[in-house]
Amino acid sequence: MVRPFFSAVALDERFVQLERIRIGTRGSPLALAQAHAVRDGLVASAGLEADAVEVVVIKTTGDKVLDRPLAELGGKGLFTKEIEDGLLDGSLDVAVHSAKDVPTVLPDGLVLAGYLPREDVRDAFISLTAKSFDDLPEGGVVGTASLRRGALVKRLRPDLKVVNFRGNVQSRLRKLEEGVVDATLLAMAGLNRLGRPDVATAVLEIDRFPPALGQGAIALEIRADDAATKAALAPHLDKATGIALAAERSFLATLDGSCRTPIAGHATLDGDRLSLHGLIATPDGARVEEQTLDGTLAEADSIGRALGAALKERGGPDFFVDWV
Repeated sequence: MVRPFFSAVALDERFVQLERIRIGTRGSPLALAQAHAVRDGLVASAGLEADAVEVVVIKTTGDKVLDRPLAELGGKGLFTKEIEDGLLDGSLDVAVHSAKDVPTVLPDGLVLAGYLPREDVRDAFISLTAKSFDDLPEGGVVGTASLRRGALVKRLRPDLKVVNFRGNVQSRLRKLEEGVVDATLLAMAGLNRLGRPDVATAVLEIDRFPPALGQGAIALEIRADDAATKAALAPHLDKATGIALAAERSFLATLDGSCRTPIAGHATLDGDRLSLHGLIATPDGARVEEQTLDGTLAEADSIGRALGAALKERGGPDFFVDWV
């Protein structure tokens, strides 16, 4: 079942002093679906007319350059910088991001207000000729722009060829139909939000194919001093997702992770306990280090930092070299 992005809630009018809200987003169908969900939620709860909440499409560096692997473009802020520039110059009030795209260090003056309820964190295997990785032919071609996915593919099947595969969901599916690759990988969260879970040939279990840190979560970024917008967003933010992402992002920050580094992980909550599993790999998948740490919800940030430090020590000084 596809979960709603936003729940309809009432907001105490004492905290709202807004005449309009401008929401910055990328222009892909998935990004627009996420932004319009935020827009609809704000219209329903913030006492604003529909035309007072505007969705503004911003083309980011990651959208402009499609013929090169993400790792070659620098790795950090590829899908957020230009939108963040709009927040900083006052032309935007809220930035809607896929959380896995948000760097661990934000520009001065910006903060994450929080996250919408998290979707399915798993990856989908998609192929027109094979039911799973095991069914792909010897030397089959898998397309992905993610070093994490590429490394995990090679870990499972060293014989497979991994090629750079950029573009939005629709363009990747079209390339698959054209036979450019034998298989590709997409986030189940994105397919669910587009109403296309049927596209998945198989859903990959987390223990075999752990997700990107933050996968499945939508992050809302605002100016640090914008109390009115923060108050308008607050009722829609999901506390459990925020706790899980605190652990995952501190883990990523400790490893200084970027698109140049294959890193995976996922935090789960059970009552007042949090468990964080993390993995680092070489891009060829030949070497993998992984570990799990547990603690209380209040320790989310420190659990992430401790796990990052532990895997960094296990990897040693030569693990995180510049692979590009």
